[in-house]
Amino acid sequence: MTRTNRRVGVVLFQLGGPDTLEAIEPFLYNLFCDPDIIDFPFARIGRKPLAKLISSTRARKVQHHYATIGGGSPIRRHTERQAQALEKELRKEGLDAHCFVAMRYWHPFTSEAIAQIRQAECEEVVLMPLYPQYSSTTTGSSLKEWQRLFCDDVPTYRVESFYQNEIYLDSTIEKVNEALSRFSNPGAPEIVFSAHSIPLSVAERGDPYPLHIEETVELLMARGGWKNRHHLCYQSKVGASRWLQPSLHQTLRQLSSEQRREVCIVPVAFVSDHVETLGEIDHEARHLAERLGFTQFEMSSGLNDSPTFIRALAQIVHHALALAAPLSIPICTRGRKLAEPEFAAAAGD
Repeated sequence: MTRTNRRVGVVLFQLGGPDTLEAIEPFLYNLFCDPDIIDFPFARIGRKPLAKLISSTRARKVQHHYATIGGGSPIRRHTERQAQALEKELRKEGLDAHCFVAMRYWHPFTSEAIAQIRQAECEEVVLMPLYPQYSSTTTGSSLKEWQRLFCDDVPTYRVESFYQNEIYLDSTIEKVNEALSRFSNPGAPEIVFSAHSIPLSVAERGDPYPLHIEETVELLMARGGWKNRHHLCYQSKVGASRWLQPSLHQTLRQLSSEQRREVCIVPVAFVSDHVETLGEIDHEARHLAERLGFTQFEMSSGLNDSPTFIRALAQIVHHALALAAPLSIPICTRGRKLAEPEFAAAAGD
């Protein structure tokens, strides 16, 4: 546990989500304008027109997902609750903590979180992307946006992944066990871990995300002690390019062809319920499973503000501060002091 009299700002990063049906297209436009999402030769010229085309087309396709979950994404609400719970937990542990939310593609944007950090006069900052596994398309993009906008001379420490953190693993295992308990024989259903996919071209450039996902599944199966058969698949592919496979729908069809009739879906790359879990899995995939003849389909719920997950985040924040503190000469980038990457990951025990 870290003891400090300094005021610490903790920034929770997420991709964000449209809060109304009208916000879907501008949200998607912001997403596809991100060079960490869409990149190609001469992209600086063609990215915005392409983003406009993709977002207008994609908005029509995904509108029904948002309509089925209440007309907007709940991710802001869940993330703000996580921030409130984490702030309370850190203060209970002796830290003068102030927690803020920074969404990458919708409100509250990173610039809004920076304004709050300055208003709170924080003396140290911990950057906490809420993506358990690192990818340049998620954690990398959020941290780059922070570096573009925040030039203050404030010691800043970043967490790049936390899928190895044991309390985080326990928080996920709790949710899986809750879902498995709804089966008459919890050892019978197939466990399908579903992660957000990324373009294969990103993985081929050395992005560690696929390896992190595979390691997460291995850690969960070992720590959870389940004897069920398990599978890994990917979801939320966009466009015609090649993305990580197999897809969730392909996996369900394969299991159906093997006469499997019970399945438990575990969203393994998400920490909050949002359109990918509530819409794509619990609505669209559930209906597909019914058509394929599955007799029971369950999904483990998001971690949201579960007490165990909040304790995991608190431990990770303490580790980031403790591991960075001994550095006598922090790296400085345009006025920002960052912990060495090997110290800043804080994805430990």
